[in-house]
Amino acid sequence: MATRIQHEGPEPVYRQLAGILRDEILSGRIEPDRPLPTEADLRQRYGVPPEDVRRAIQELSDEGLVYILPGEGAYVSSRAEETGGG
Repeated sequence: MATRIQHEGPEPVYRQLAGILRDEILSGRIEPDRPLPTEADLRQRYGVPPEDVRRAIQELSDEGLVYILPGEGAYVSSRAEETGGG
């Protein structure tokens, strides 16, 4: 079951989603060079708008945890292992 996003909480939705994905990456549930779930999948799974999905992925990219291949999606960076993955 997906972790719940609090739409009315004090933390922005995109930050909550980024935190969930960050945990999955750092725990090794999503391995380096493997794709993140698609934007559509994340929207459906967490009930968040597309702009929040994009912003969450951009935040992870800015942190160096994912890289984005235009037209293909976002992939976990091999640097994520160095950051504390499992």
